[in-house]
Amino acid sequence: MIIENGFVFDGTGAPWTKTDVAVKGDRIKAIGNLKDMSAERRIDATGLYVSPGFIDPHTHAGDGLVKAELGGAEPLLAQGLTTVVVNPDGGGGSAGTDTVNIADQRQKLLSHGVGVNVAQLVPHGMVRRLVMGDVDEHASEEQLDKMRELVRKGMQDGAFGLSSGLFYVPGSFADISEIVELGKVVGEFGGLYTSHIRDESDYSIGLIPSVDEVIKVAREAKIPGVVTHVKALGPRVWGFSEAVTQRIEQARADGVEMWADQYPYEASKTGLSSALIPRWAMAGGTSKMLENLKDTAALDKMRPEIETNLERRGGAERIQLANFSPDTSLEGKLLSEISESRGKSPVDTTIELLIEAKGQIGIVSFNMLTSDVVSFMNKPWRMTSSDGDLVPMGEGVPHPRVYGTFPRMIAKYSRDDNLVPLATAIHSMTGLPATVHRMKDRGFLMTNMYADITIFDLKEVKDMATFTEPHQLAKGMKYVFVNGKLAVDEANYKDIRKGRVLNRNGEDFVRE
Repeated sequence: MIIENGFVFDGTGAPWTKTDVAVKGDRIKAIGNLKDMSAERRIDATGLYVSPGFIDPHTHAGDGLVKAELGGAEPLLAQGLTTVVVNPDGGGGSAGTDTVNIADQRQKLLSHGVGVNVAQLVPHGMVRRLVMGDVDEHASEEQLDKMRELVRKGMQDGAFGLSSGLFYVPGSFADISEIVELGKVVGEFGGLYTSHIRDESDYSIGLIPSVDEVIKVAREAKIPGVVTHVKALGPRVWGFSEAVTQRIEQARADGVEMWADQYPYEASKTGLSSALIPRWAMAGGTSKMLENLKDTAALDKMRPEIETNLERRGGAERIQLANFSPDTSLEGKLLSEISESRGKSPVDTTIELLIEAKGQIGIVSFNMLTSDVVSFMNKPWRMTSSDGDLVPMGEGVPHPRVYGTFPRMIAKYSRDDNLVPLATAIHSMTGLPATVHRMKDRGFLMTNMYADITIFDLKEVKDMATFTEPHQLAKGMKYVFVNGKLAVDEANYKDIRKGRVLNRNGEDFVRE
């Protein structure tokens, strides 16, 4: 196929050029004036923008992609995505350990095919849970050796690096020296380290020392470090974006390879327990937390800490339930609304809800300052990411980033608000994440690169998902190629599942 007369971004951050692109097999065959080249099909891209396929460096879509009914990845392709990086946040507080086995997860992905390419990370929290459980202890040398072995096996099986969630149990119980040692294993394979930092507010050690922890791992393990979904969470740290920036840029000036990714929203998503319950009450896992929530002595100690954590997030009026299986009518409602309807304080309502849901409640938390979001967004070391899930259409009230992150970056922050040049926005979701993760032959529109290509109408690009009605596919993506095959053709989704599981060590894994 030949794509004709498009405004072509090459992914480097350079402005577009008006040119043609030829695709043959799974690669880009040629770029230039191709009017005399024969082709089975010619796509007229006049007035459209042609870009490398978008890459999401931080997504929880892995849990969905392993399911046959979601593996086609329509919500991702509708955003122009062709590659996603999964297993972030060290496992993100998940109760399972299946993502530790990189080869097993890969097999599940390939068994029914995936609509996008998938790069895997080894999740530290799940590794630690497998070796130590959810205990609040530092690892012994023997336990550390077992963790090294699991991380090494994951890297040998093709993972791109190590992720941690030091905010979550059990990662929160790890000393940073533990991460440094595991980072050294990752360094043997040329991988990277990406972290949901220990504290994005002032829960424990504070925002700035938490960024310093990522820098410490990157420096001592001699690997790239990523502060993932970078933010200043809650009124107590609003305005701290400049201090975070100073830390990252000073590290880079010192020769430490530091990066960040960010989603273009002022609200985050996490678990209600992770946001409000003190870590000591979560040691031992969900069952122990539920015991503490029913214990009078434990509750007397816990209540003031929950109150303080509510204050950190700006109050109950800034917390919205995303999923609540005991009563789905509460999904999408604010904690303040639920508290008022029950005639109880937000603290007691939190305790009650967690007991009712057996600890499993997702929330959307409106906790960021616009100026901080924009400040991070304009940094050359910042990648666009979603931090989104992949869920069945209509299930719960998820964060709209699940459906709208990448079109929102283009439509709101580049086209409408004119805060980020379009070429810079495209670079942040193509060439930059490919470079940071050392993805071979992806992220750029150049001859012999893989033909992951997104073609969009800048006038029509729009994120349709809202915080109250999130289950809406994005608009404006006219064509999306995944490994040379059209997965979106004239804005119509095709469930062809030509994605691959990428291999950090060599040839990618392809469905047989």
